[in-house]
Amino acid sequence: MTNDKRQRRFRVFLVLGLLLTIVLLIAKSIVFSPSLARSQTPRKITEIRGVWLTNVASGVLFSPWGINRAIAQLSKLNFNTVYPVVWNRGHTFYPSAVATQEPLLAIMRLNGDVLADIIQQGHRQGLRVIPWFEYGFMTPIYSELARRHPTWITQSLTQKSDPENPQLLWLNPLHPEVQRLILELIKEVVSQYDVDGIQLDDHFGMPVELGYDPYTIERYQQEHYGNPPPNSPLNSEWMRWRANKISEFMGEIVQTVKSIKPDCIISLSPNPQAFAYKHYLQDWQTWVQRGWVDELVLQVYRDELSRFTAELNQPAVRMARRTIPVSIGILTGTLGDPIPFEQIQAQVEAVRDRAFDGVSFFYWETLWSYLTPESPQQRRRGFRELFPYPAIRLTLDKKAQKYPVN
Repeated sequence: MTNDKRQRRFRVFLVLGLLLTIVLLIAKSIVFSPSLARSQTPRKITEIRGVWLTNVASGVLFSPWGINRAIAQLSKLNFNTVYPVVWNRGHTFYPSAVATQEPLLAIMRLNGDVLADIIQQGHRQGLRVIPWFEYGFMTPIYSELARRHPTWITQSLTQKSDPENPQLLWLNPLHPEVQRLILELIKEVVSQYDVDGIQLDDHFGMPVELGYDPYTIERYQQEHYGNPPPNSPLNSEWMRWRANKISEFMGEIVQTVKSIKPDCIISLSPNPQAFAYKHYLQDWQTWVQRGWVDELVLQVYRDELSRFTAELNQPAVRMARRTIPVSIGILTGTLGDPIPFEQIQAQVEAVRDRAFDGVSFFYWETLWSYLTPESPQQRRRGFRELFPYPAIRLTLDKKAQKYPVN
């Protein structure tokens, strides 16, 4: 074979080799392309991914740049829901004609409207915004409400208002003026802001030891032939009577909200049913059965995985899942109780293994900050692995009164 022939053959093999290399590289890039990987995931992921924004041990609402930063980070890491506090310690977290706005918030935000900012930023980034009436009927002993309206406060047989915390009082959920206050606050938020819903939580009730204030005693006597309430707060009939009165008010709230905005989500974030009823006279199972709850976010703040998963299989939870979306509240830590990400990940996986509708985390400041065992970078990386793909922003179907399903 001549040298010219050898060179031509060499050039042919070289070209073929280059072409084969290019084909393999293109194939590899297609197979491992992140954009293709995204296209192979479900087109509609309806998992709820929420977080509570509170003022307790958190500065996110007070910092001028806090909201923009928080919403941007949550959106980037594929969250789709925020539950910002709007009622806490007897104050609102928005300019209100019904109650006094939190004084420090008004100063730090120069009388701006933090709720309006959250809604604007959240909707721009594709997040649902469901304002959270965090304190429910609780109020600090030093609050303006407590000083101005002592007859609104309920108490125990020993004339204490909160058996566990002497710094807290409980507004009487049966008192008509207290009900009017709470209802007016809710109406104000629903009618004046473009909210996706409202959320009540485990404080929408009262400790079982309470109800021995003059107003409640008189009302009980009117319905029981003049007989006073039993001395035992755990008397079953006495518990049921108080729980039913709270349920009646819940029904009034739902009717009022739906008359203003039919597609407004009524979200509830209670403790497990047995605990909620026994300790706080909150019969949320009945509320779900009556169609008053559009979304349940069950608080399951347990460290041990076995105790955590046991709560996911309770009868009231199974009942709720047959009719409405049920997501699980997971504790990401508190100021004095940091939670390792390994525990958070295990609990999210347990929720997904049981096909719940999503998760929500308490609370923003302990998602990724220097309050956490791992570095902020490690925590964000962990959440990015939990939520690698976006989930659509859920809305209530106006006709079906339920969330869309895949």
